[in-house]
Amino acid sequence: MKRLVIGMLAHVDAGKTTLSEALLYSSGNIRKIGRVDHGDAFLDNFLLERERGITIFSKQAMLKIGDDCEFTLLDTPGHVDFSSEAERTLRVLDYAVLVISASEGIQSHTSTIWQLLARYRIPTFIFINKTDLPCPIKEVTMRALRERFGDGCIDFTEGRGEELAEEIAMRDEELLDSFISSSLDSEVLESTTAELISHRKIFPCLFGSALKLKGVDELIALLEKYTVSKKYSDRFAAKVYKISRDEDGTRLTHMKITGGELKTKDVITTGGGKEEKIERIRIYSGAKFTAVDKVVAGQVCAVCGPNETYGGEGLGSEPEALSALLEPVLTYRIVPLEDCIMPELYEFVKKLEEEDPALSADWNERLGEIHVRVMGEVQLEVLERVILDRFGIKVAFDEGNIVYKETIAEPVFGVGHFEPLRHYAEVHLLLEPTGEGSGLSFDTLCSENQLEKNWQRLVMTHLSERMHLGVLTGSPITDMRISLVAGRAHKKHTEGGDFRQATYRAVRQGLMRAKSVLLEPYYSFSLTVPQENIGRAISDVGLMNGSFTPPESSEDGALMSISGYAPVSAMRSYAKDVSAYTRGRGRLVLNFGGYKECKEPDKVISAIGYDPERDPENTADSVFCAHGAGFVCKWNEAEGMMHVENFYRKGQPTEEEWEENAVASAKKRSSLSYEENVLMDKELATIFERTYGPIKKRALPPERTVHDYDKKKSPKTSKPKPVLPEYLLVDGYNIIFAWDDLKKVAEDNLNLARQLLINILCNYQGYRDIGVILVFDAYKVTGGRGSVEKQGGIHVVYTKEAETADAYIERVSLEMAKKYRVRVATSDNLEQMIVLGHGAERVPARIFYEEVCEVRRAIDAEIEELNNKNK
Repeated sequence: MKRLVIGMLAHVDAGKTTLSEALLYSSGNIRKIGRVDHGDAFLDNFLLERERGITIFSKQAMLKIGDDCEFTLLDTPGHVDFSSEAERTLRVLDYAVLVISASEGIQSHTSTIWQLLARYRIPTFIFINKTDLPCPIKEVTMRALRERFGDGCIDFTEGRGEELAEEIAMRDEELLDSFISSSLDSEVLESTTAELISHRKIFPCLFGSALKLKGVDELIALLEKYTVSKKYSDRFAAKVYKISRDEDGTRLTHMKITGGELKTKDVITTGGGKEEKIERIRIYSGAKFTAVDKVVAGQVCAVCGPNETYGGEGLGSEPEALSALLEPVLTYRIVPLEDCIMPELYEFVKKLEEEDPALSADWNERLGEIHVRVMGEVQLEVLERVILDRFGIKVAFDEGNIVYKETIAEPVFGVGHFEPLRHYAEVHLLLEPTGEGSGLSFDTLCSENQLEKNWQRLVMTHLSERMHLGVLTGSPITDMRISLVAGRAHKKHTEGGDFRQATYRAVRQGLMRAKSVLLEPYYSFSLTVPQENIGRAISDVGLMNGSFTPPESSEDGALMSISGYAPVSAMRSYAKDVSAYTRGRGRLVLNFGGYKECKEPDKVISAIGYDPERDPENTADSVFCAHGAGFVCKWNEAEGMMHVENFYRKGQPTEEEWEENAVASAKKRSSLSYEENVLMDKELATIFERTYGPIKKRALPPERTVHDYDKKKSPKTSKPKPVLPEYLLVDGYNIIFAWDDLKKVAEDNLNLARQLLINILCNYQGYRDIGVILVFDAYKVTGGRGSVEKQGGIHVVYTKEAETADAYIERVSLEMAKKYRVRVATSDNLEQMIVLGHGAERVPARIFYEEVCEVRRAIDAEIEELNNKNK
């Protein structure tokens, strides 16, 4: 039997739930079709949903077609305030149906959903709904879909025949050859089309009206015909995507089985290592459920019994889910409107946080306050109602604040020591910035000879278990990688809690030493106003420090639209202004647009007034022991008292020394052989070998001291080394954003920055007389086949679809290192380690910049000398 999970997604009011009802009704799975506006929809079964006419919680329904096709429909919220609920559901989908209103077109949240579908690699069918209302003609809509979502959007309306076959064939080379030669078999076309859809190369589009049941049967036929069964392992695995409670308060863990089977009375091990028994298994369809004794791979169910599970957890052999892309940007304080015990209220809110982890409920014991994070005002209203209905407590919320975050601008080491009497732990960490939107990641680079593996694992646990706060505003840190580089335990006195203290203090000490950067949340906005108000709209966005695309006009010219990004702090209440100056005719749609560097950090830091040295719960100080008693050592004095020598820090120059030696270092590196370079990069080679195994590309000579490089060998003992042709591989975008001058240009015009880098490398190649290959990512270009161009003596490569510049360079460096001296210019640490193992030499972006500057100075000097001769 074909078992698949299909999600229904849309911008609010596009008709998603109505289409879900129509699918269930037309397939014979429900006898009566409900309506959202009538409050009797099969899937919107919560009272609050029926009152508001929107989906708030994801719902499950069984869509059975014939005897061999069983689909689980998951209807998700369409309102942006509940988009985190929709994203959690995406993790268990096999396919998705994206519903778009024909009259409204591709709206702001539609684009956000499309990005999420791409992130989770979910094959997607597109249903253009409400075609019974006034709307653009089909050709206009299809052109807009292709412009926004790519050429894979193909109209699958019945009756297109040969034209449809040709469009499908254009998405696959072999299929196209068969089509051109008129040897395309219908069965081959059908099976290949299904495969192309499953690989997100084709997105079938249908037009109809869910309310009038138009196009619904055609959508059912497409789902039955062009979906492919999944293959699962026999080992038990499951993805938890949601926690809820039924009317009796029973805790339910909603999961998709992704391997093997699950039976009642089975025992599962949760992420915390606790074993819990499955008491009951339910398969829901709307508000009703069927109790079963067993579920198999591909099915979605809700189980009773486990109390330690959480959304995003992987059970059995299933890994943890990706961290959420969408997150709340506003924080509010809960204000009880009647007498209640605040710690008790906090426990109630924590139950709601289990169901919506994005709430991130926080209890400030000193102030006796509860804070929660939300996406917007509609979610606040729903939360207020849920607390009243479920716990009988009437609450309100204060005006709310912005959720800021912090990161660092440069790598920094942090140390922590915890040694009160009969306790001992020391931790050395390396904190590195990893770029916008990358989140937090943790790694260990520490030798097991220095710190045993079990202690290293404990440090990793302590790094990930806590929300670490920055030192500018006390906001959560993000966009950095924290690596364990050294540590020490005591055979008799170390306990698990000692490493927790040392780890927390090391993180904090590193942040105190770092150059911190304040980040603020941005909205991705779409603003539509009457033509006479577009000047006001553009002026307002500019004053908000926002950016936007050129205005676009509606077909009749009456309305103008702009879209872009603006700080949440400036735009959060702008909808009221839009309504006022457009007299209700304007529309503002906001979505989470990520975190960017704060435009006015000093103002925000001053307003918050956070003092990191007066935060005892997040101290950066260490604790040492002397004369039988522990004593506190201030963070800025602790480093010199550490017991462990930090191998990674040893010999690190200061910033000033680095700048002074950069040119000399570049000269020296450019003249060294690969073997010598590896020895100079002893630190990097050690990391590579411990992570990936011994470097086997070339036999390295015995290790020598640095002084050996400068010793001249006698002619009798030295052998001439073969001079290999040299090639330089350059990670284009990596270099652009690593060099400040090009990065500044790229912020305004990426194409110009790319051409400037090409010109720089042409001069470099001409002077050095070596082969230069410049590689740019094109993996996001749908259908991109890659290209190689020769410009001014260098080769410019644009990678093909689904291939990053990193992957291309790693592959090519492995092939070329056998015949050439290969150097790779990049600032990506992992890429540097990998190419090092391939037999190539790594050239950090900073060093390469100095090489380029030196070449430029040499060229200028020769030109000047030539001009002087000609005078």
